[in-house]
Amino acid sequence: MFDKILSFSSNNLIRNKSIQNFIFLGFIQASNILISLISMPLLIESIGVDQFGLVNLSLSVILLFNILVGFGYNLSGPREVAINQKNTEKLSRTISKIISSKLVLAGIATKIILIAAYGFNLFSEYRTILVFSVLLLFSEATLPLWFFQGLEKMKLISVANIFSKLLYLVGIVLFIHEPDQAKWTNFILGGTAFLVNLMIVVYIHYAMKISFFLPKILNILQSLKDNLLLFLSNLVSHISINGGLIVLSFFANAETLGMFSLAERITMVLRMLPSLIIQAIYPNASKLFETDKPSFFQFLKKAYTWALLFGLFLAVFTNLASPLIIKALARETLEDSISYLRILSFVPFLACLNIANVLGLLVKDKKRQIFHSSWLMCAFMLTVSIALTSIYGGIGLCYALVATEVFIFIISSFLIYFKNKDLFYGFKNSLFGSSHSG
Repeated sequence: MFDKILSFSSNNLIRNKSIQNFIFLGFIQASNILISLISMPLLIESIGVDQFGLVNLSLSVILLFNILVGFGYNLSGPREVAINQKNTEKLSRTISKIISSKLVLAGIATKIILIAAYGFNLFSEYRTILVFSVLLLFSEATLPLWFFQGLEKMKLISVANIFSKLLYLVGIVLFIHEPDQAKWTNFILGGTAFLVNLMIVVYIHYAMKISFFLPKILNILQSLKDNLLLFLSNLVSHISINGGLIVLSFFANAETLGMFSLAERITMVLRMLPSLIIQAIYPNASKLFETDKPSFFQFLKKAYTWALLFGLFLAVFTNLASPLIIKALARETLEDSISYLRILSFVPFLACLNIANVLGLLVKDKKRQIFHSSWLMCAFMLTVSIALTSIYGGIGLCYALVATEVFIFIISSFLIYFKNKDLFYGFKNSLFGSSHSG
């Protein structure tokens, strides 16, 4: 894909819808990262490290429930829309069904949080912050990103995302000045996103002539049933990657949570690298796999090699620059955060190791194998994280997260070797020139 991009003229680059989508998705991720990096020092200075940790802990809980609200529609929704791009009636049914289903799930998630917080006295240390964060569930339910992905028209949604994040930044500057105002942080984030999403939905209705209606309960239930496997896969993957802060909350105080949260946020930004690479090369890799397997393996070899080199450079740079990065973001030297970041800096590189395995399973449409590996990854992460965190605290959790990336690489490699020998030997031969074909 990269070779083809380089050979395109400027006009072709601008007009190609896939490239436009990739660029606008990049804008969305970049704006999210930039606003996050800008807001971190502002919040730490305004509410303190301990409240910052609780705000991020609440956000981690909400993001986990957002997997329930999303319910895999981020994968199935774009496909439905793409198939029916020119059929307004079917598009109306699709968007009505999905948004209605997600709103129902947002309501269920809110009730679960309220019952857990007030009925079972959970989340006691950050209950108020968490309850004020539930608006984020409804912003997720009304986000029509999947709709514009399917239409291959990402410009509007990317601009809207930047606008909502800027509103959030203005909100925290104007209204968040003291530790006891920490509860409004995620509320403002959810409120600005929800408001902008409603504006987009109005635009879809009036400018694009898409109708909205309330689907029958049976249709919603059938839609949820169809998406169950996608939801479970997304859930366990999210827990594996983002569940560390929740595990730490059972063994550490608010200050430690804040220290770890700062390092983890930086790592999560860097960990986007392998996923972005997979998204970038997946379309061309799929075509080559179907039409020219030798070219597919050569293409995969080049992409994989560059990914590993870039991932290693990023890991080493982040490790060496940890003191400067933490000081720049927190405006003070936080030794614990520096120690956490030095270890976690290698997580993105280790995740890059699995790019070839994941791409191989994707091009062969091995969804069930991906699902099984996701569950194994989650089980390993929770077991090791709880064990090491209970003994060594935040440092133990860092090593557990590093070990999880190694584990999923090994598991995926075994799946490739035992169940997809054509992939294993094809890629091995492209790397080492072996004549063995298995």
